[in-house]
Amino acid sequence: MATASYQQFCPVAMAAEILCNRWTIVLLRELCAGSTRFNDLRRGVPRMSPALLSTRLKELESHGVLKRTLMQKRPEIFDYRLTKSGEELLPVVEAIGIWGHRWVESDPSLENLDPSLLMWDMRRNLNVEPLPSRRITIHITYPELPQARQNWWLLIDPTHGVDLCSVDPGFDVDLFSRSDLRTMTAIWMGLDTVSKAISDDRLTLTGDREIAKDMQQWLGLSPFAVQKKQVT
Repeated sequence: MATASYQQFCPVAMAAEILCNRWTIVLLRELCAGSTRFNDLRRGVPRMSPALLSTRLKELESHGVLKRTLMQKRPEIFDYRLTKSGEELLPVVEAIGIWGHRWVESDPSLENLDPSLLMWDMRRNLNVEPLPSRRITIHITYPELPQARQNWWLLIDPTHGVDLCSVDPGFDVDLFSRSDLRTMTAIWMGLDTVSKAISDDRLTLTGDREIAKDMQQWLGLSPFAVQKKQVT
């Protein structure tokens, strides 16, 4: 569906016609973060319908922001990558995220809880440096959620990188983490810490003590977590 034009020669208005459709900036966040396949993009925007995602990708392609490449014919698999034009949006998306983290109130943000999105972001940003150089399985549980959304497994492998499962992969677990979703989301956003959540009995870690001790370092925090909140 075509977007109504602002009918202004101003470059801000012209850019807004491309970038300010619903979900477009959030989709660009995923592309800037390195997601290149349709299913990976869907995991980063789980509440966006596949049909709308397809539409937004076609719009960005038509404006030269991304390039679509056919990687496999049957079934069709496409690779979506930012063009030079799209790459110039990286600091724009980062600046929007920094502004949102610094100036948008935390409490309303923490009402928008989504375990799928949180775990996908944690998987993508996980820091393997503090972890032992062997395969590690971390089982994260949110007991207040429905059974189908309670359990998540982070699989860290020195050869294959980090993977995320919502079904038990069957490996021995090195660390069990149990907390409510709000607590883990706040930690990921940099609004809380592992140590404080443990001392408040909001987070329980069971298993390998060394891995548990370094959780604040290896946990995949938001890239904006280092930003300090501003008081209005």
